[in-house]
Amino acid sequence: MSKKFTEYQKFNLSAVGKEVQAEWEKNDVFKKSIETREGCTPFVFFEGPPSANGMPGIHHVMARSIKDLFLRYKTMQGFKVSRKAGWDTHGLPVELGVEKALGITKEDIGNTISVEDYNSHCRKDVMKYTKEWESLTSKMGYWIDMENPYITYTNDYIESLWWLLKQLYNKGLLYKGYTIQPYSPAAGSGLSSHELNQPGCYRDVKDTTVTAQFKVKGEENLYILAWTTTPWTLSSNTALCVGPNIDYVRYATQNPYTKEDIEVILAKDLFKAYFKDAECPAETFKGSEIVGLEYEPLLPFFTPQEEGAFRVIAGDYVTTEDGTGIVHIAPTFGADDARVAKAAGIPPMQVLDKNGNLRPLVDLQGKFYAIEDMDADYVAKFVNVEAYKEFAGRFVKNAYDANLTDQDETLDISICMYLKQKGQAFKIEKHTHNYPHCWRTDKPVLYYPLDSWFIRSTACKDEMVELNKTINWKPASTGAGRFGKWLENLQDWNLSRSRYWGTPLPIWRTEEGKEEICIGSIEELMAEIEKSIAAGFMTENPFKNFKVGDYSKENYSTDNIDLHRPYVDNIVLVSASGKPMYRESDLIDVWFDSGAMPYAQLHYPFENKELIDENKFFPADFINEGVDQTRGWFFTLHAISTMIKGSVAFKNVISNGLVLDKNGNKMSKRLGNSVDPFGAIEQYGADSVRWYMMTNSAPWDNLKFDPAGVEEVLRKFFGTLYNTYSFFALYANVDNFTFAEAEVPMNERPEIDQWILSKLNTLVKEVKEGFDAYEPTRAGRAISDFVTESLSNWYVRLNRKRYWAGKMDTDKLSAYQTLYTCLETVARLMAPIAPFYADRLFCDLNNATGRFSECSVHLCRFPEVNEEFINSELENKMDIAQNITSLALALRKKANIKVRQPLSRIMIPSTDATTDSHIKSVEDLLKNELNIKEIEIVTDSQGVFVKRIKPDFKKLGPKCGKNMKAVANMLQNLEQAEISRFEADGFYKLAIDGAEIEVSTEDVAIFSEDIPGWLVANEGKLTIALDITLTEELEAEGTARELINRIQNLRKSNGLEITDRINICVYAEGQNLSDINKAIANHKEYIQTQILCDSLEISAEKAGEEIEFGAENIFILLKKA
Repeated sequence: MSKKFTEYQKFNLSAVGKEVQAEWEKNDVFKKSIETREGCTPFVFFEGPPSANGMPGIHHVMARSIKDLFLRYKTMQGFKVSRKAGWDTHGLPVELGVEKALGITKEDIGNTISVEDYNSHCRKDVMKYTKEWESLTSKMGYWIDMENPYITYTNDYIESLWWLLKQLYNKGLLYKGYTIQPYSPAAGSGLSSHELNQPGCYRDVKDTTVTAQFKVKGEENLYILAWTTTPWTLSSNTALCVGPNIDYVRYATQNPYTKEDIEVILAKDLFKAYFKDAECPAETFKGSEIVGLEYEPLLPFFTPQEEGAFRVIAGDYVTTEDGTGIVHIAPTFGADDARVAKAAGIPPMQVLDKNGNLRPLVDLQGKFYAIEDMDADYVAKFVNVEAYKEFAGRFVKNAYDANLTDQDETLDISICMYLKQKGQAFKIEKHTHNYPHCWRTDKPVLYYPLDSWFIRSTACKDEMVELNKTINWKPASTGAGRFGKWLENLQDWNLSRSRYWGTPLPIWRTEEGKEEICIGSIEELMAEIEKSIAAGFMTENPFKNFKVGDYSKENYSTDNIDLHRPYVDNIVLVSASGKPMYRESDLIDVWFDSGAMPYAQLHYPFENKELIDENKFFPADFINEGVDQTRGWFFTLHAISTMIKGSVAFKNVISNGLVLDKNGNKMSKRLGNSVDPFGAIEQYGADSVRWYMMTNSAPWDNLKFDPAGVEEVLRKFFGTLYNTYSFFALYANVDNFTFAEAEVPMNERPEIDQWILSKLNTLVKEVKEGFDAYEPTRAGRAISDFVTESLSNWYVRLNRKRYWAGKMDTDKLSAYQTLYTCLETVARLMAPIAPFYADRLFCDLNNATGRFSECSVHLCRFPEVNEEFINSELENKMDIAQNITSLALALRKKANIKVRQPLSRIMIPSTDATTDSHIKSVEDLLKNELNIKEIEIVTDSQGVFVKRIKPDFKKLGPKCGKNMKAVANMLQNLEQAEISRFEADGFYKLAIDGAEIEVSTEDVAIFSEDIPGWLVANEGKLTIALDITLTEELEAEGTARELINRIQNLRKSNGLEITDRINICVYAEGQNLSDINKAIANHKEYIQTQILCDSLEISAEKAGEEIEFGAENIFILLKKA
């Protein structure tokens, strides 16, 4: 152990990070941080798994900084914090990336490329950027076990998923249904409602809309008007829906395009939207009166195969907010449409494909069925080929067709033009509306009839809502609002995904669907395979090398078993009645994979059963991810744990905001405004980036990432802390201070030491409260303020001379011990946010003193507050001194008078006896700090200050209303005595028009005006006046101080030791010569003492270095004595 404090020539935080990281690896500090807490209370953390098929971004640094911060803090508090990394390896992001790389589409899988080969590519691609993720994790100081991560594609993980699904199946929470669901043609899969509600999925789009004319049967020119934002669905229309209690009218008009005389039916409340200059008919009728009215098909492309179409029906969801108050019903493309149509006996419009399946008019790729893809007999009987052929095979959205752009004509426009030519379009216009998009492809979704498996999450909705109320959400508004409201309107979870790379649904069914089995383990699957072999449906067990009960990694490797497609698809099981059962072809929603991680990461219940059942590793004490996970990972964690365990999955959660560019725009490579996390860490150091992210704004607020802000953190906070340590180390090494002496008792230390140690313990309390409340911004800002304002700018600056003193007396020892204690405590306080420099600072201190046995700050205990050291009165007193100093220095700057120039006095109006007493007790300190000769406390009755009131209109407006102007005039014209009473009482009552209005000091700003020869400043109740008149004596002393400053700088630039004595000769001309002569004549002894000078003379010859000094330069010859 060195007995010297390490001194540095320069400060490079990026280099510090690399050096400290090397020390961590050398000493295996991360592992020790867990091992040394063995037997301690566990603090459970769940890692939200990223996907390594994409590069990490700056937003990942944000989330991982938050996680690491609290895990380090809890470790330092004495908890055992296990940190298992994870990889999310299934799902659309992986598949779409592979398809793009291979130049294929979903339709090619199983044709031009086998499912086995395709999934092999997915398995490799999903881990493509693993090294980059591991590198960023290391560089940013995020401690997490990446050597033993959970990986969602491993067989043991999938086995746990299957077990969970079987529990849901046994509880009756897993069912199959044919319903209208969100579907992404670009992804080739259905989507769950929580996927559709990811941030940014709903977007404003401008589409072509049409108000179509549906001709009433048996009437010559009567039409029903219905409006739609999706004209392509009109070919699937089979009904029109009215509100049974809505008032409708019949009105004679002309078609605006053909000028044909017609009559139309629409809602009375929407009449003016179409005929703003016409008078609405007086005669109305209820929607219920026209229910059953028949109309002619709008588009003659297809004929329904069932009876009952093209009728008016009633629906309780019809409104008069927009459109015509009449809804066009296409049962195959809307959940509400399907519901009301089914209730009214309205058949859907369907085609028969060439495989004999009834399908919607739009195929799974998002285009109208091509004629050749339909059954030939069906086409002959039910399709008007001549009318339909120009639309057949066209995509319903241009976004689905790689050959089309936004500038090309859409199918909607083509259909509108067709209707216009036929005289069946009443109004065609562009309309901006909110439309859902796929969270992974960024392309529009369709609402589409799908045969899907669902989790009956609505059955547990109330329990989910109640459990959510017990979770500590940061911010609380997300838990109650975005998440809580989402739960209250929960829908069943669409689990099915029509894809290839993912967790297969473990359900086998007979072809007619009457018998089925849900497999919950590999052991169960093996047993069922053996039954199938005995029944003759399979010849051998494809997983025969797998050993049931052997949970080793080798046994679960893909050499022995693979629970993915196509392998499980080839397994045929036998039903209880002896029929073959085939696996349902669907995969499960990838969000189920990640939401099940509390169990699957432990291979529960096959291994580690006690960790979950005995709540040793469940639920999580803390999780954190971005706001986009609110209805993603956060929801699936909560839903699965509620349904499986009747428990929350996590107790505390931070939902962090987005990381935007400095202008508040979303970052993207296309815009060129994205920030490379590796580059930022290399340039500024990970600690600067982390500290900036944690202190710039609360984690749940969006962060406008500005590199200039990171630079400011590096300079202002870390630079100040480094300089403070460097100052300490320099003098401590000179005096051989190693904290070997007994600590100076608190009551024997100077008041300034007692003050900073009181502030330090108040800081410990505040930081701990911030971290305990999961509010790192509050904690980080408190540390920053303490280091920059209290420690460096106040304590060290005011106490420099104590370290320069000759002998190590009690006062000097107290100064060293106090500053050391502050630095050591700050290192431990800041360690969770800035792990690298905190460790460097701690080790630099501890290597010289050996006060701690631990080799790293991260193995130490977090500081505990010593309440006995907190002196609130002393802190308040020094706060006043700091406020007065801040105001006075601002006035000096305003008058362009340097601090080295003494001034005669400051006047401070008396506010209360306590404040006056505090000011008097720090009078000497203020005189020295501000270079002031006298501080005078005066009363307002002396008539020195003239005060004015400035109303705060934002605060007074709601209180005063129409009387605001009168109140402002009265306040601005109050007499000085009234203003003084207002300040003393804290409120003032005004009578206006017989009403009394009470105004508080919070509603106004009270300030004092400048006095001739003085400058005045205000802050709250505190006012100071600075006398800026300079006498000849004051100017001479100021010149002396300026001369001291120049000589001290010269000592430093010449490399002199702080103890070296010198001789000085000064050459000056003109006014400088006169000023310096006066300064030396009056203050020679003071100057020589300050610069350790044996001889100070005025020279008649130019010699030495030329130095700037006022308007003209001087020459100073410095020689070592």
